[in-house]
Amino acid sequence: MHADQPRETRQGEEVDLEKLNAYLSGFPEVGRVSRQRQFPGGYSNLTYLLETDRGEVILRRPPVGAAIKSAHDMGREFKVLSLLRAHYAKVPKPILLCEDPSVIGAPFYLMERLTGIILRPAMLKEIDLGASEMKALSEAIVDNLLVLHKLDIHSTGLIELGKPEGYISRQVDGWTKRYQAAQTEVIQDMDELTTWLMANQPADGPPAFLHNDYKYDNIVFREGQLPEIVGVLDWEMSTVGDPWMDLGASLAYWCEPGDSDLAKVFNISWLPGNLTRKQVVERYLAGGGQPVKSPIFYYVFGLFKNAVIAQQIYARWKQGHSKDPRFGQLIHVIRDLGKRGMNAVEKESL
Repeated sequence: MHADQPRETRQGEEVDLEKLNAYLSGFPEVGRVSRQRQFPGGYSNLTYLLETDRGEVILRRPPVGAAIKSAHDMGREFKVLSLLRAHYAKVPKPILLCEDPSVIGAPFYLMERLTGIILRPAMLKEIDLGASEMKALSEAIVDNLLVLHKLDIHSTGLIELGKPEGYISRQVDGWTKRYQAAQTEVIQDMDELTTWLMANQPADGPPAFLHNDYKYDNIVFREGQLPEIVGVLDWEMSTVGDPWMDLGASLAYWCEPGDSDLAKVFNISWLPGNLTRKQVVERYLAGGGQPVKSPIFYYVFGLFKNAVIAQQIYARWKQGHSKDPRFGQLIHVIRDLGKRGMNAVEKESL
């Protein structure tokens, strides 16, 4: 296995280095950029590796054509990193924030590059890990999520990131409206899920800091020292609220051997040795996670939210805002997530 590597920048997503370097001339500690490459993973914010005469830095910016401010707020993501850095070491060091879209066509920020192993599904041919090693990796992921959930949101200042009161209700209402705004065709399972989620909301639990996109390919493991976690990436949806909503988001990505082939495209948790979704919940509770009556609502909402995110990206692709061929296939993912959500509801099972 090799450390996560960037590729040549996708057509239509290039950064104007002339304008960027003109802006960076005011920040000599960053240096002059001589080359840009792009990390191919991820379906949301765009991530670039910039080579400068002072070293390597990472640039993050919203996707081309995105108009969803709350999901692509560079200032907010930069603030998350800045607040976390003093209390949780496994985040990249934030370097600078530019909220002027005239520089490269969108707000952006720079941060340090964390090097290590990111276990993406595209690496399946490279992953040569036994069941015991995969078990240790999956346990480390759950344990690290608990560390995040146990951060004191008041002494760290993380409470500034959101309003935990009424969090679950706002999430259900907000993501339902996002789906309806981006909908391109009628999908019965998705419509039924919106009705079920509205009718089955639990009360908010004690609030915690939430990553909200916590999964294998946002985790950086130390090369040669698995399962040690070096860092966690993609903090764009972080907030404060019920921690089970965060765990539910992770469970929605946590596919198992019996899940659909489409589900397996987005995680490696189905490989032999990984904890099952039920075991993830059991380990989370054993480690001090807040108990709940049932985890089903949080898992189903996680599936629904993933479907909405896919729907938003697919809608932008249909409008011609991206040439990434992966995005044109997301309609099948949306249908699959809707079906999996309704199966969980009907069977009352993870």
